[in-house]
Amino acid sequence: MNNYSVMINRQRKWMLYLLAISVIGWGFTDYQVIFQSLIIGIVAGFFNLFLLQKKIDIMGEKAANNQTAKSFGTLSRFAAAALVVVIILRYPEQFHIIAAVVGLMTPYLVIMIDFIFSSKKTTSTKRGE
Repeated sequence: MNNYSVMINRQRKWMLYLLAISVIGWGFTDYQVIFQSLIIGIVAGFFNLFLLQKKIDIMGEKAANNQTAKSFGTLSRFAAAALVVVIILRYPEQFHIIAAVVGLMTPYLVIMIDFIFSSKKTTSTKRGE
């Protein structure tokens, strides 16, 4: 398995952990509105992360074969985020907009934190050689 596949699996695992923590928070705390907003945001963000990773994988394969590739699927990711916003604005008593936006941004935080930890691990491995 190449480094990209390992990175994808690691990021998806962390997203599932965060989703599970949000579900536990929704079930066992008094902050149901906040946690269900986080859940809807994390689910949409996880979907966006999945789409982005698939498009990058396809683009990498096409580049390896000297073919041109289409876009990164920005429109579909924007549509997923817009759907979350429409749901939240339609049911404001059930959802909290800031928590949902934090949930939508969670995959990007996971990507950045994963990059920081993997680059530290890589530099410490190179120093040990």
